[in-house]
Amino acid sequence: MAHDGANRHDSKLLAATLDSIPIERPEPTPEQPQGLCLDRGYDYDRVRDLVAERKFTPHIASRGEEIKLKLRTPGWRARRWVVEACHSWLNRNRALLMLASGLIAFRRHATRPSPTTNQGRP
Repeated sequence: MAHDGANRHDSKLLAATLDSIPIERPEPTPEQPQGLCLDRGYDYDRVRDLVAERKFTPHIASRGEEIKLKLRTPGWRARRWVVEACHSWLNRNRALLMLASGLIAFRRHATRPSPTTNQGRP
């Protein structure tokens, strides 16, 4: 798994991240290509070359392009990673997340057997 300090740009770890995919990918074909959505921080020729070497179809749009498409096309929505949408929802509902986490922890603790119980041992 690729990791580094928080002050390092994500594009520096792209090769290691793509090489560490734990499940075997099916071979991409023209009929079934495999896309890779990246934000504008990856908009470099070296990144496009790296992605192409690994047989992904890059989808890298700058923020300026997204704004132009949104203004020109009614109902147009930007491509987003599912995890980005999930993080956005969690950030908007932080209090509910804390409440749910607390309830889960409380229930786990409440249903746990006490260390002083015999638990059926002779």
